[in-house]
Amino acid sequence: MEDRPEGISDQDVATALADGWGLDVRSVTYRPVGFGSYHWAVDAPTRPLFATVDALRDDPAARLRELRAAMGTALALHCDAGLEFVVAPVPSVTGEPLLPLGERHTLAVFPEVEGTAGEFGPHRDEDRSDVLDLLVRLHAAGADAPPTDLLLPGRDGLDDALAAVGRPWGGGPYAEPARALLADRAAHVRGLLAEFDRLTGEVRRDGSPWVVTHGEPHPGNVIRGRDGLHLVDWDTVRLAPPERDVWMLGADAALLASYTRATGRPLSPAALALYPLWWTLADVAAYVALFRGPHRSTPDVRSAFTYLSAALPA
Repeated sequence: MEDRPEGISDQDVATALADGWGLDVRSVTYRPVGFGSYHWAVDAPTRPLFATVDALRDDPAARLRELRAAMGTALALHCDAGLEFVVAPVPSVTGEPLLPLGERHTLAVFPEVEGTAGEFGPHRDEDRSDVLDLLVRLHAAGADAPPTDLLLPGRDGLDDALAAVGRPWGGGPYAEPARALLADRAAHVRGLLAEFDRLTGEVRRDGSPWVVTHGEPHPGNVIRGRDGLHLVDWDTVRLAPPERDVWMLGADAALLASYTRATGRPLSPAALALYPLWWTLADVAAYVALFRGPHRSTPDVRSAFTYLSAALPA
């Protein structure tokens, strides 16, 4: 994120690290990377660390429970299940995987991994097999994880926005451009929602066991270090169909067959189709909600409109 979290300063982060993790912090430096969370590089005497702040939007108490459960799962995967590629949080002095930072944010601390991260988008051909190996090991892990619900986040708001495309939107400079964009593609989005409902019903009826999934194993969350690949950003870890992860490796039949050989589990065509659709619609719902609400023209808001335009091609 290029925009910093409202009301959180570098000193707030440094103080929370000292109080919550007992760290003698020399400095913290904001890193405008990723989209959704806020990150700081932490210069501490023991080792380089990475601090992540997440905003508690909508229902702060529910979101805090969700994040705490996800980070707890990541810690269990790394420490108990022996998955060394899981970049898990450093526990606080009280053993918590993250702590509240004020009333509207959380703070988690991670070891900084030396290596090269990819860019968001498709995996390179030469990386797919290695990432598949990580997913096979992850999906075999027995850690507890919060279950997914197969619901589309923001569905009610998106349905309401589709019903309101004929009336002006307020809230900020991108409200009307977003309304015009959605109005022009309203029939297309309604068709996507209908297909989402159909596929969700098919996946629910499948009855196959769910597994621990990362949720977003795209190249931007994979770091290639000297000791192999590492997966970061575990806030989306959920018990779910394995296709929630596997679809991000692409549609190569040979690669998908190798997953089945390694796990003994055939992949569901319906689930492989569902999750890229879920991703698109979840993005559309989130960006539409942003532009219908109060907002200003900031680098992240401008990027969000670019992403919305890309998610709704003409």
